[in-house]
Amino acid sequence: MLFAAKVWGQAAPSPFTDFGIGDAYGNSLIHNQGAGGIGVSHPQYWYLNNQNPALLIYNTLTVFEVGTIYESRTIKADTINDKSTGGNLNYLAIAFPIKVNKWTTSAGLMPYTHVSYNFQFPQEIKDPSGLVVDTATVTQSGKGGLTQLYWSNGVRITKSMSVGVKSTYIFGPIDNVYANLVNNVQDGAIPYVIQIEEKTNVNGFNFGLGFSFSQDSLGRRNDKRFSAGAVYSFGGRLKGKINRQAIRTTITEDTVERSPISVVNGKLEVPSAFIVGVSFAKGIKWMVGTEFSYQDWSSFKSVNKDDEGLSEAWRVSLGGEYTIDPNTVENYLKRITFRAGLNLERYPFLANSRPVNDFGINFGMSLPAGRSSVDLAFKYGRRGNKNENILEESYFKIFFGLTFNDQWFIKRKFD
Repeated sequence: MLFAAKVWGQAAPSPFTDFGIGDAYGNSLIHNQGAGGIGVSHPQYWYLNNQNPALLIYNTLTVFEVGTIYESRTIKADTINDKSTGGNLNYLAIAFPIKVNKWTTSAGLMPYTHVSYNFQFPQEIKDPSGLVVDTATVTQSGKGGLTQLYWSNGVRITKSMSVGVKSTYIFGPIDNVYANLVNNVQDGAIPYVIQIEEKTNVNGFNFGLGFSFSQDSLGRRNDKRFSAGAVYSFGGRLKGKINRQAIRTTITEDTVERSPISVVNGKLEVPSAFIVGVSFAKGIKWMVGTEFSYQDWSSFKSVNKDDEGLSEAWRVSLGGEYTIDPNTVENYLKRITFRAGLNLERYPFLANSRPVNDFGINFGMSLPAGRSSVDLAFKYGRRGNKNENILEESYFKIFFGLTFNDQWFIKRKFD
């Protein structure tokens, strides 16, 4: 877990991570990603039900999952075309039944948001009369992000209904640096870079509730299942602390002087959110589902006032999965689970005073290995519009993970 927390900040840079507290990762595991990110309603027996804590009761075995991500992003504007790549450990999660089919608990570590951007632009330097006397190269960069350590529990209340609760500890640093270098210096003068560093440390708890309804034995052959689910995350107040300091360095980045400016303590008010979804399935052979999520970030407050000014965010997803013959032992290819999905998302920030939309196409598969599997997912998408948002970002993500299922905590009996 310590290793995982160390590598969260290695995702590919994106200018859109400058807004708010960064780009949200979401709670989708790889088998959810392959189906467009859906999972709040669909019961899963061989995979950890991380989307909705109420669905944990279907994990009757101990399941451990680990996932990684690699991504490539291309940023386009009228005068620039920049490509970046990156990858990192995506999540570690485990679940096991306390009482089989009645109560299952889960814990995990995964990123909450990530920040990684770097801007550079020229700026005029004027004298008191307003006359331009020089120019400077201004650099604005950010890195870091927040991590979530969670504990979830799902409990069955009737044959068709279950409820769940999730508690999350959110923590991590976000480091923003503003620097400028005067382009023209007098003969004999030593050029220096002046930086203002703002390091924000965040920590606090957030809580959520989940509900699941699933009705089996539907259709003429009594082999279909209808499921519905909902998750509500309460708004929370996280602690925040900003350390600001001025740094003077040489152009070779050797620090000459470091002067503290201020320390500010405050709160981050994260808004509440909800997700609802429905799915229709035939056992573990096939499933199709859809879901909708909403979060109003206009009420977001931060210890760093520059992070505020956000708006509403929503997401619509449609996806499914198909296995040709999950019970065959003669043909391995027929036991592979294939997934595909679409999603349309609106982000809570404005770029060029216009909302930013994201459209993604997802597909994936799980390669069975006994009761475990090797999981793959791919996503291609486009975020923003060059005509409306100035910047347009196209990206490609590759997800790779492992799912292990086993029986733990067995009381041995001997005759």
